[in-house]
Amino acid sequence: VVIVSLTISAILVFFIVPLTILFFIYLTNFGLLIYQRNSEVKADPLSDVWDSARKNIASFWDIYARIWHGYELHGVENLPEGPGILVYYHGAIPIDYLYFLSRLFLWKNRLCLSVADHFVFRLPGLKLLLEVTGVMPGTREECLDALKNGHLVSVSPGGVREALFSDESYQLVWGNRKGFAQVALEAKVPIIPMYTQNVREGYRMFKERRFFRQLYESTRLPFIPPYGGLPVKFRTYIGEPIPYDPNITTEELAEKVCKGNFLFSFQTKTAVQALITKHQTIPGSIWKALLERFDKRHK
Repeated sequence: VVIVSLTISAILVFFIVPLTILFFIYLTNFGLLIYQRNSEVKADPLSDVWDSARKNIASFWDIYARIWHGYELHGVENLPEGPGILVYYHGAIPIDYLYFLSRLFLWKNRLCLSVADHFVFRLPGLKLLLEVTGVMPGTREECLDALKNGHLVSVSPGGVREALFSDESYQLVWGNRKGFAQVALEAKVPIIPMYTQNVREGYRMFKERRFFRQLYESTRLPFIPPYGGLPVKFRTYIGEPIPYDPNITTEELAEKVCKGNFLFSFQTKTAVQALITKHQTIPGSIWKALLERFDKRHK
């Protein structure tokens, strides 16, 4: 009995925060269902009719972000007034991205549509939340329509694979994905890199095992659960936009995102990797990330 109790306690310590986040996500969807029923809202989930509900959701997650991670958002001025594609590093769980969406809506009253993996839409009981927050499968046509309507669209080229198999070295796991570059070319919009400091220190995956990698590649389902949830410091940095160039090819644009030129003393680096290199201790340090909660000198 003692051994079983200790084992259960250890499991709870490892997974209690990720499970709490999952609970809050479902609680958020339940609140939307109540709002929809009581207000008899039948409008398009992306319409302004839902803005009051979105504000309540954003306020809740922003308070959570401030309390648990001392969350900061830097570089909002780099976002274009019109459409654009945000490209970001995917942590073990994208809670930092949820924080970004919430603060962006509170600060700018602006909705950023999100491209998500197909397995997200298989999760039961989240349909209304995904619709109201602008989460979409991200087909080429959907992305182009969203950009033509003036929206920001975000994508993580690494996606679930990066979430599962990157680690505290913050290696980008993009493979050959460059569909976002083709969409940017067709829509004639800029690409904006984004990264959250210490995201891997807050939530981690168990070290990669060949079995789990093969399992994911064959099923495209994330069987490895994230663990952690330590209250480390989170800072999201939005980099300078890579402007649309009518003379650039898809391959060149993708390379420019992956190997963007940084001015002055910076060597040729990837736009996202440059943000990581500039703002992240590599390999990541949990203790340092925790101590940064008390660093008053950082701006």
